[in-house]
Amino acid sequence: MFRALNEFLTPFRLTVLSFLLAILIGTCLLKLPFATVSPISWVDCLFTSTSAVCVTGLIVVDTATRFTRFGQIVILTLIQFGGLGIMTLSTIFLVVLRGRVSFTNIKVVRDTFTSGAGVDIYSLLKLIVIFTMTVEAAGSALLFLRFRKIFPLSTAIFHSIFQAISAFCNAGFSTFSDSLMGFRGDVLVNLVMAGLIIVGGIGFLVVWEVRKCVRRFVRREKRTRVLSLHTKLVLIVTACLLLLGTVVYAAIEWNILLSSLPWYEKVLAAFFQSVTTRTAGFNSIDIRGLANASILITIFLMFVGASPGSTGGGIKTSTFGVLIALGISRLRSVEEVNMFERTLSKFSVWRALSVTLTAIAVIGTATMLLMLTEGGISPFLDTPGMFVEILFEVVSAFGTVGLSLGITSGLSSIGKIIIVLVMYTGRLGPMLIALAISPREKRARFKYAEEQVMIG
Repeated sequence: MFRALNEFLTPFRLTVLSFLLAILIGTCLLKLPFATVSPISWVDCLFTSTSAVCVTGLIVVDTATRFTRFGQIVILTLIQFGGLGIMTLSTIFLVVLRGRVSFTNIKVVRDTFTSGAGVDIYSLLKLIVIFTMTVEAAGSALLFLRFRKIFPLSTAIFHSIFQAISAFCNAGFSTFSDSLMGFRGDVLVNLVMAGLIIVGGIGFLVVWEVRKCVRRFVRREKRTRVLSLHTKLVLIVTACLLLLGTVVYAAIEWNILLSSLPWYEKVLAAFFQSVTTRTAGFNSIDIRGLANASILITIFLMFVGASPGSTGGGIKTSTFGVLIALGISRLRSVEEVNMFERTLSKFSVWRALSVTLTAIAVIGTATMLLMLTEGGISPFLDTPGMFVEILFEVVSAFGTVGLSLGITSGLSSIGKIIIVLVMYTGRLGPMLIALAISPREKRARFKYAEEQVMIG
């Protein structure tokens, strides 16, 4: 029996089930009478719990006004669990309580936060915990400098901690009903939140490698190892997307949505929107007023999302970078995909294609289902733009972003369940879901005859 259970609970299935268990526990806790100011339905509790564990940020009820302090603490705990990964936390508990870690948990943590083997799991866990606590504490302290001037001491402390953890975990939940619109021109709050979002979204492997290189540089070691291909790709793609988003938002909205703001607030708002759109879900401007071109770039940035091993979702920056490199190689009629004097493995290329195609399939299916459940076919013919709002909502859920054009709370129960499934899939990743439900890999004993088809 135990052998059969061990064979069934592969690392992938264990991760999927762990997140599901956390969501169910969170749902029950949020349904408690003292968790909300006024009762909310089981579906809304499930939606909120899933959004918190999957660090999405989509809400059907206002976090600031509908949940008590206990309910907000439950949401914050779920965000922290979801951000670091349930399996990572369980591994940490095993290290503390038993002094040893199972091979299954080692593989889960290694696959989640690194790009391969050869990693000391104990050092990795120690780095994850220390780094996370340090960054969140520093972010809380900096935010407290501003909030203490506005709120009572205890309230300022809670707001600071909640916002810092939510930002680092790229969750998008806020204890302010208007997110960060009240701090649109506040340089300190915007830069601290943006910094937390970026650091939480680039992945622990990247932080780990950058830390080692910086340490060697400070020590003036002769052998300052060059960053790995993965880290280079993530840093470059992240920087390019941040710059692209900032320039596009500023150019399009300068005389439209941002027209009433002074120039420095326009730049700050454009930059913050570019940062948060990738996977965080905070907003300092009313995104419902964005121009269509801005909505299009927002959907694109949400689809790409954060980086592997991070607290964010989407197809990931490295996947997007590999697709760009693949396209360039094919245009040059080069069979191998090369970058930074390295050749990408075929497995990486095919996995990038698989993840992207799966993501498109999930988003397309969910969008179609929501168009059917939220009023049928006829009403949409009389409501121009509803397709864009639904597509925006689905991409936001899949990318675990949390931004919405205002239709979340108005979704039907079936519509909310669909979004819950999309958030769950987006957080764990299409590839992880596929591997969790697939049988063990079997090697083919033969190969079919090769034949070509006409393309283009």
